[in-house]
This record gives sequence, structure tokens and C-alpha cells, in this order.
Amino acid sequence: MIWRRLSFMLGLTTLGAVWLGPLPDMADRLFVGHMLMHVMVVAVAAPLLAIGLAGGRFDFSNHIPFLFSPILASVIELFVVWAWHMPALHHAARTSQSAELLEQGSYLFVGLLVWLAAFGGVRHQRALAGIAGLLLTSMHMTLLGVLLAMSSRPLFEHTGSALSGMSPLEDQQMGGVIMLAFGGSAYLIGGLYLLFGLLQDKRNAFSVS
Repeated sequence: MIWRRLSFMLGLTTLGAVWLGPLPDMADRLFVGHMLMHVMVVAVAAPLLAIGLAGGRFDFSNHIPFLFSPILASVIELFVVWAWHMPALHHAARTSQSAELLEQGSYLFVGLLVWLAAFGGVRHQRALAGIAGLLLTSMHMTLLGVLLAMSSRPLFEHTGSALSGMSPLEDQQMGGVIMLAFGGSAYLIGGLYLLFGLLQDKRNAFSVS
């Protein structure tokens, strides 16, 4: 369908803008830049790509249903995202290009895993699990955002904080706010969309009967 192709192209365009634009350099200097990259990959590009892939030849949720279990996918994303926000791994990704490529690639992988697990396959057969997976992901993203925003000390070293007019702690707290505002909310909106669709299907089925 045309709208799926359009969604896929928008997802690729978003990835290009994130990875080839100014954000990678900004991420090396500011935690805010890192968080913008993170959110754009997992909460914007990944769902757009997943919508484009869902129901098509490359909808792997049909071929590997166990891996694309929404709850399992959410748990995998939890471990990957939280691991990359450990100070040592985060610092490695800011100082090593290969580590940064691994970080961004893993963000895209787990993002696609979660969104395709929720939107792929036969939707009415996995809608409830998809809702649960997206809401679980929203919860752990929100929790991470709260911890970063409410922290009383900086956890990460970013050399450009002073040049931006923010202290390292303020930079980190702003990154946490970005995750709260855009990261957690994107999964919540996705879960509510699936819930609305499920209720609409049940209403239509009831009307027919």
C-alpha cells in the first residue's frame, strides 16, 4: 500500500537526518544531543519503518514469532537501552566510532523489534500483547527519563556542556526530560492506538452479530 511505502521512506529519511546530520557531533559534546539521536531512532524512525514493513514480505514477525513476542521484545529493549546508559558504555560510544555505530545499530534493532512485534503479523491475534509490550516499554523509558532528570549529580562526561551554557548536570537533566516527553510518550501513544483499534474491531464485530 502507498501509505506503507511512504511510512518506510519517511523512516529512512529520518535515519539519514539523524545519522548524517549535525546530531552525531552534538552527541559527542552534549548529552542532549545523544538523547535526541536516541529518541529519533527508537521513537520516530523505528515505528515508521515498522509500519512500512508490517504485513509485507519483510515482516519478520511472521517468520520468527518467538523473537517478535511483544513482551520479550520490550524486555530486550529494556536491557539494551539501560546498558548503553551505563556511564562506561555511554562514554565508550562518545569516544569510539565503532562503539557509537554499535550503539546506534542496537537502538535501531531493538526499536524495530518492539514496534514490529506490536504492529506486524496478524494484528488482531497479537493486539493485546502488542499493547502490553508498548506500555511496558513506555514505562521503562519513562523511568529512565525520570532517573536522569531527577539525578542530583552528573553521570556522564560531555565536554561541550560548558560551551552550551549548561552545566553537565543540567545537560543530563534536559536529556532526561527529552526522553520523558518524546521517548516514553511515543510508546504510550502506540499502545493507545492499538487499544483503540482493538475496541473498534470488537464494536464492529458486535454490530454485525
